[in-house]
Amino acid sequence: MTGLLEPFNYEFFRNGMIAAVIVGAICGYVGVYVVLRRMSYIGHGLAHALFGGAVLSSIIGLNFFIGAGVWALVNAVVIHLISHRRLVGADAAIGVVTTTSFALGVAVVSTYRKFTLDFEAALFGNLLGITPVDLWVIAVTAAAVAVAMIIIRRQLLFSTFDPEVAPVYGISTSRTELVFVLLLAVTIVASTRILGVTLVSAAVVIPPVIGRYLTQRFQTLLIITPIIGALCAAAGMYASYFLDLSSGAMIVLTFALVFFAVGGRRWLRGSR
Repeated sequence: MTGLLEPFNYEFFRNGMIAAVIVGAICGYVGVYVVLRRMSYIGHGLAHALFGGAVLSSIIGLNFFIGAGVWALVNAVVIHLISHRRLVGADAAIGVVTTTSFALGVAVVSTYRKFTLDFEAALFGNLLGITPVDLWVIAVTAAAVAVAMIIIRRQLLFSTFDPEVAPVYGISTSRTELVFVLLLAVTIVASTRILGVTLVSAAVVIPPVIGRYLTQRFQTLLIITPIIGALCAAAGMYASYFLDLSSGAMIVLTFALVFFAVGGRRWLRGSR
């Protein structure tokens, strides 16, 4: 028993575990709307766009959360404006903006001819390097996003399930989508410190998909998905200590393992 509790003797592990649970829960909660609105691609794109902001903020000595956060918000607004002015499709707008941002980050790295720990953390996460200050920032950000999502819950419901009727009730679907994309960007910024730009989209997409295998009721989905995200993140974090593997990668692999276990069971039941 003492051996099983060994990781909790270290402050870096305790900080990482708390951060992983928070990120797993908030990504799962926001991810419910991402999956139902078929916006998985924008979550993936914003995560990669964030790399440009992370690199630039590191070069000029700006705090990661501030630099990457502002960059992600700007990218989210630009994507929204391009796609809603019918200049190009939403998928094309996401592809152009986010790949440009990622390429800018790569160009800056190649110009400086060095690949620092900050850049590596932006790509792959640095869960075991979470400081108490980072933990507070992640916790406050997650709480703010959750509160905002609850406040605009009615608008989100209309724009998600019945966007054509929403204007009749005085709900602007365009404004609601912009607010939601901004909240998604903030969530990704907070989560990137944990999982990195290459893995964070999995935390947004996989837990809601697992939840949909377990229930078809929207209210239940909103409850169980954050729980799934938090539990899988905690299990992945715990396993990474004993397996000596990347904590971010192990968390995503845990998501995938649960997905295939739950999905496989349902597929077998359906085939019978």
